[in-house]
Amino acid sequence: MDRKVSLLRMSEFGGTGAMLLGAVASAVVLGLLALALLKPLGWVSAFSMAGFLWAVTVIALVTLTPLTAVDLTIPEDARSATCSYDIGGPAPEGFWIFESGQRTLNTALFLPAGALLVLSVARWRAGWVLTPLGLIALAAYSAVIEKLQLEVDRIDRACDVTDIVDNVTGAVFGVGVGLVLIVIFQPWRHKHRKRRSRQDVEAWR
Repeated sequence: MDRKVSLLRMSEFGGTGAMLLGAVASAVVLGLLALALLKPLGWVSAFSMAGFLWAVTVIALVTLTPLTAVDLTIPEDARSATCSYDIGGPAPEGFWIFESGQRTLNTALFLPAGALLVLSVARWRAGWVLTPLGLIALAAYSAVIEKLQLEVDRIDRACDVTDIVDNVTGAVFGVGVGLVLIVIFQPWRHKHRKRRSRQDVEAWR
């Protein structure tokens, strides 16, 4: 009996409500992480790192949460055998929040992650290396998501290489936005201020 109840609850999980619940819960947890990093890193780096992790979490929620509910009746042999390689081909309409279609959603979804990636690592000199590596990691993340959509048939999603193209495009645009934002916010300033305050203390002594 308990097993049937558990399966029923699993089958009811999905939709925008589940996505929003996961987004809010992860925002609370990562907000606490940002507060913990605030003192050693400064507010720009702290909230950028937490924001990047939240953006990556939201990507998983949007792309892997069932659109309606988990269909426990779908036989394993009914799922697609391969991804669609029709790059640039017709795409279904997006969620009701996005009126301009699925491809715009796929691009916009990865843009915040690209921007926050740059802000997260900009306070270190290694940021010029970490940024392209992070961009490659986001591309690999998109590919893994598409692979999961192909393999996990019960979430009722479709694997499409066009999604990877759109995701990477969004991440690249995001990196461009991030390069502009680091000029505005200058995440490295907190580090410099910390050094000056120590010098002031030593001079006062």
